[in-house]
Amino acid sequence: MHTSPLPLTRDLVLIGGGHTHALLLRKWGMNPLPGARVTVINPGPTAPYSGMLPGYVAGHYDRWELDIDLVRLARFAGARVILGAVNGIDTETHEVHVPGHPPVGFDVASVNVGITSDMPALPGFAEYAVPAKPLGPFAAKWAEYLKGQGPASVAVIGGGVAGVELVMAMAHALKARGRAAQITLIDSASALTATKPKAAATIRIAMHDLGVEVIENAVIAQIGQDHVELQDGRTIPAGFVTGAAGARAHDWIANTGLDLHDGYIRVNSYLQSSDPAVFAAGDCAHLSDNPRPKAGVYAVREAPILFENLRAALGAGRMQKYTPQKDYLKLISLGGKSALAERLGTSFSGPLMWTWKNHIDQTFMNKFRDLPQMTPPALPRNRAAGLDGVLGEKPMCGGCGAKVGRDALQIALKSLPAPTRTDVTPLPGDDAALLQTGGTQQVMTSDHLRAFTNDPALMTRIAAVHALGDIWAMGAAPQAATATIILPRMSAALQSRTMSEIMSVASDVMRDAGAEIVGGHSSMGDEMTVGFTLTGLCEATPITLAGGQPGDRLILTKPLGSGVLMAAEMAGLAEGAWVAAAYKHMTQPQGNAARILANAHAMTDVTGFGLAGHLQGICDASHCGATLDLDAVNVMDGALALTDQGVRSTIFTDNSAIAPNLPSGRKAALLFDPQTAGGLLAAVNAKDAETLLQDLLDAGYPAMIIGQLTDTPGLRLQS
Repeated sequence: MHTSPLPLTRDLVLIGGGHTHALLLRKWGMNPLPGARVTVINPGPTAPYSGMLPGYVAGHYDRWELDIDLVRLARFAGARVILGAVNGIDTETHEVHVPGHPPVGFDVASVNVGITSDMPALPGFAEYAVPAKPLGPFAAKWAEYLKGQGPASVAVIGGGVAGVELVMAMAHALKARGRAAQITLIDSASALTATKPKAAATIRIAMHDLGVEVIENAVIAQIGQDHVELQDGRTIPAGFVTGAAGARAHDWIANTGLDLHDGYIRVNSYLQSSDPAVFAAGDCAHLSDNPRPKAGVYAVREAPILFENLRAALGAGRMQKYTPQKDYLKLISLGGKSALAERLGTSFSGPLMWTWKNHIDQTFMNKFRDLPQMTPPALPRNRAAGLDGVLGEKPMCGGCGAKVGRDALQIALKSLPAPTRTDVTPLPGDDAALLQTGGTQQVMTSDHLRAFTNDPALMTRIAAVHALGDIWAMGAAPQAATATIILPRMSAALQSRTMSEIMSVASDVMRDAGAEIVGGHSSMGDEMTVGFTLTGLCEATPITLAGGQPGDRLILTKPLGSGVLMAAEMAGLAEGAWVAAAYKHMTQPQGNAARILANAHAMTDVTGFGLAGHLQGICDASHCGATLDLDAVNVMDGALALTDQGVRSTIFTDNSAIAPNLPSGRKAALLFDPQTAGGLLAAVNAKDAETLLQDLLDAGYPAMIIGQLTDTPGLRLQS
């Protein structure tokens, strides 16, 4: 008897990818709670580890070493990821609001979003300065400034520990580059008030030795293009200005209705807010029973307590109290590979302290770089012949990577009797048909996808763009759609939440394309599948696979690589930033591109059979061949690296058999990569190709001319 996965009954939503939530996700992956659906919402695919930021600025670390990959971590934990900045929690309806995404319902939620800064409110800061957070833009602008030539001038605003670490790191990096520099630390009060006198004195000596001027009790009037102006009239030269002061809570927290302390969420000893269903941890929380300063050590030590208490709130176990330590070890970078360690008023400094700090930081980050390998369940001892070969060594892909092979599909379709209705005309290929309805030309198509992301809203957006591709490729205007949805087993409440997300997104995508959702069918099964049946109207003769002519240029509107990236993501091998970029490509509608290519001789959308398979379809229907310029074929970030590692989608072997004359190694392997919601492939008149390409680029499509049709059958690479 088939045993279905256990049903989902409760929603846990983690708001923010801070240190507490990162550790919690790792722990969850090793010990998940059956029946709980976990969601993590974060502005980007990674969460920076601030403890290593000074080391990066000083040049001791590479940029990638600072990032916790939340996409990979969430896959390990079985959680869905929503990439977006939360702007509200409705504690009445128990919903989280994220711009561009339907409301996310929860039974239990936890907030771990850190803090923000008042720095942008300073006159001129937004125009001429760079906040230290978010890390991505800061890191890029600092790297650009650092590699410049000639004298440098830097000002850091804020004389707390974060500010002094940053200013010493910058001074060290510029000195290592051999650039003369004027480095200034500015504080509106006294610097280093949070450290003991002995430690503060050591740090001041380190700053002096690095040539850092410390200006205290100085109020900034404004920031200019190359200077900082103080209210007392002094002007401080500064070609690069950043800030590590003015810490405050995020604005949206004030509108949650939760009890707050100076804008931070009040929590009790169980890390529970005034709403028992909402927890908070890290710097965004105020520990009402045992107030403590904002420091990462508390966020880290809250993780195991939060893990147990969230499970208890979901129905498993008992709540535990969090008792923060009274003091903690402070490790402060001193620019070079030297650090100061302070606790209970005692401090030591030197290279040994930096080695200790580096060991602690690397040990923490290695928790997320080297995720435990969870052993899959063993196969039954007695099993039918061939099971191992079909199952393979990796999980079955989602999206078009789960498509039935082209040969199997064509054999099945060829066995069907020819249509007898005069108002139904099958079109070349297997995607659609032309219907004559009262003198109106109507095309019809159907497509569905096995989910490769746990986010129903994102999966629906991709599936809708994917299904619309057939309509757009025929030059038709989308008209009506029905949805076919299979949900994994879940409670009635979760069914309602999930269907609301799915249908909200489906309606938005279809309406933006000019179509309406008119109904559909839903059921429950082992996993999520989203599909659509669509009709479209043609004012002119539909564009088909036939019609291509030798000499036509081939235009592709999206890069390749979604198949290998999604296969790698499911295996925990893809970088989160690569996955996020792939999602953006897959959710880009092709309606405007189709209108630009309305006069194409032949056109198709590149999906499950890969670029080679779909180009072969055009060549077969048009009775010609094609030459491809492999160098001109753009690929998604990370696709080539993963291909070189041997990552392949489930259907790759079947696809590579379509064009056996083509090589299948390195970049050429991506010609057989199944694409989900891939680009349009159009054969256009050679004299129009460059103009059409520019029009596509101007419209925001990463299009390219990748080759031409020839009068010699078969596919070849340009030599």
